[in-house]
Amino acid sequence: MSDTPLARPYILSAEQIAQFRRLGYVHLPGVLTEEEVCQLEPSYGRFMRNEVPGMGRDFCDMSGPYDRQFEDYALINAMLPRVYMPDLQGNVFEAASSGIAGQLIGDDIRLDYDQFLAKKPRRPGAQFAWHQDQGYWPEGTPDTRTVTCSLAMDDSLKANGCLRCIPGSGSAKTLRPHRSATGSREEGHTLVADVASEESVEYLEVRRGGITVHDEWVVHGSGGNPTDGWRRTYVIAYRSPATVEYERTIGFTHSHNDTINWTTTLGAFQES
Repeated sequence: MSDTPLARPYILSAEQIAQFRRLGYVHLPGVLTEEEVCQLEPSYGRFMRNEVPGMGRDFCDMSGPYDRQFEDYALINAMLPRVYMPDLQGNVFEAASSGIAGQLIGDDIRLDYDQFLAKKPRRPGAQFAWHQDQGYWPEGTPDTRTVTCSLAMDDSLKANGCLRCIPGSGSAKTLRPHRSATGSREEGHTLVADVASEESVEYLEVRRGGITVHDEWVVHGSGGNPTDGWRRTYVIAYRSPATVEYERTIGFTHSHNDTINWTTTLGAFQES
């Protein structure tokens, strides 16, 4: 797949860059063509069918505990697909997202991790709880600049659980209290932050081939998928080389199989 370059670079407007810096997110339509999205689907499908061996906890249900059976998954999560399937490296979305990340936070960026997320049809419980990505970061990270690019493999709409954000919620660069969604990080990966009823919510609806981009501080999540179709997303996150190198030196690779020998920016997790 690495021999299939991006047909053309995606150039952000001044308004798009300003929105990202002001609100912590931006929607970019038409980043990939239909043909380019189709290039990614065969590899993506192998993960969604649980055909990639040896993943351990890197293949799990992000809306439930690690021990949930595959047939009962609601929100399929495949961490680090480019590690488990090296042919993905250098693909068309990596090329597009790298260029976008460079325009938003500078050319000194490095791909930190990738992730496939898919909400099965008729799964209203396939929800991503409100959270800030910073809650998952190791304590002592030297540079918190990040760009997380999420490609819509299907139309991502309010009806099927698109990304939703609290506008400007990360502008102060402060971390809200988080707690474990399952009561223990050993039982499940997901963290939850509280959102007040009076806070405004923006739903980022994206057509297939478009992407959303968000930073590490904005409070975001997504609803379930009660519709008859899938809602599939391909995520790639970029950070500075110094941050990625620091993560790796303490054993943090973004794999759910990591031996946890570090503390997060939250310190000890609150138990629910």
